[in-house]
Amino acid sequence: MTLDELKNYGANVEEGMSRCMGNEALYLKLVTTIPGEQKFDMLKESIEEGNLDEAFESAHALKGVAGNLSLTPLYEPLVKITELLRARENTDYSELLEEIISEKDKLESII
Repeated sequence: MTLDELKNYGANVEEGMSRCMGNEALYLKLVTTIPGEQKFDMLKESIEEGNLDEAFESAHALKGVAGNLSLTPLYEPLVKITELLRARENTDYSELLEEIISEKDKLESII
């Protein structure tokens, strides 16, 4: 994976790198951990079980990581689902969940 591949994915690499003090190796290492993060499975399972409290915790954690690494395509749907879950909205989360998983899969494909 390269910085250019992440830029093509839609990541704001400059912003993410600045949070890693310009350390490219650290930034890339952190990005590679995202697709394997268990919180994605926890988010999906919690939503399927109707446990919105646990789903919120998972979404909020993922949003923080994606935001800190400036992984914009993943971050944006995580913001949306986090805010719905924060309000404990009784809604169909499947479309947002599919978007999140799709973006995670796209990221994984370049790693």
